[in-house]
Amino acid sequence: MRDVTKDNITDVFMGYMGQNTDPRLKEVMGSLVRHLHNFAREVNLTHAEWNKGIAFLEQAGEISDAERHEFVLLSDVLGLSSLVDMLHNRPEGTSSSVLGPFHITGSPPLEVGGDMRQDFTTQVLLVEGVVKDPDGNPIPGATLDIWQTAPNGLYSSQDPDQDTYSFHGLQTVGADGRYAFTTVKPVEYTVPSDGPVGDILRACGRHPWRPSHLHFIAEAEGFRPLVTEVFPEDDPYLDQDTVFGVREDLVMRYEHMPAGSFPQTGYALSGQVPDAYLKVAFDLTLVPK
Repeated sequence: MRDVTKDNITDVFMGYMGQNTDPRLKEVMGSLVRHLHNFAREVNLTHAEWNKGIAFLEQAGEISDAERHEFVLLSDVLGLSSLVDMLHNRPEGTSSSVLGPFHITGSPPLEVGGDMRQDFTTQVLLVEGVVKDPDGNPIPGATLDIWQTAPNGLYSSQDPDQDTYSFHGLQTVGADGRYAFTTVKPVEYTVPSDGPVGDILRACGRHPWRPSHLHFIAEAEGFRPLVTEVFPEDDPYLDQDTVFGVREDLVMRYEHMPAGSFPQTGYALSGQVPDAYLKVAFDLTLVPK
């Protein structure tokens, strides 16, 4: 088309779509381009700014690899990841929250009552709960992919000094739907800020901190998978999570348990925890498909 203008270029783009274009693709791409074009017109985007944006995308691609997912991080800090989660949350179930860029597949089996703390000497945290349906019935055989940061604030995929699956476990619940494990108290940490996403955070006067949390992916036959995080109520960054992942129903409470009260049976660490410890009880509700 020879008479493309700044006012009709969006319509021209849509006119170039083939007749057999998938309707959903046409809807999504059309909306994306319409918003991009309107954005450029609204801010009167300059060549220098456009070039800087392209350079940013190229840098994000260059820094990304199998363990560093800069575009996922970008989606997180812009709030897009959380917005997509919230658009598809079902109110009768536990809220979903961001997967984040540090999840790895293939976590080793973790028996109910198993231990992820291993050789770390920090205070024990006992975590337990029930995987249930919206009516409160337990879901036998549900699986939980569990992961968290180490006490140094790093995930195993970030830290060459940790084993690949440090603080990762895959647990299958029994007939009562109960899950349980021991670990250490997760700590707040900063998202990677040494790349282009960090440049954006600094330019916008934002901090890179996330509140401490435990990650879960809960799955069961006949139910929608749940990807979520659980946050302690006393974390200093609970109300300023840089990736917008906190939801009211995902806030947990640490219970301070006295020395000598650790369960004598049912846990890998039973009989080995004479000191005071922390305890969390948090149920996960899955929604039928």
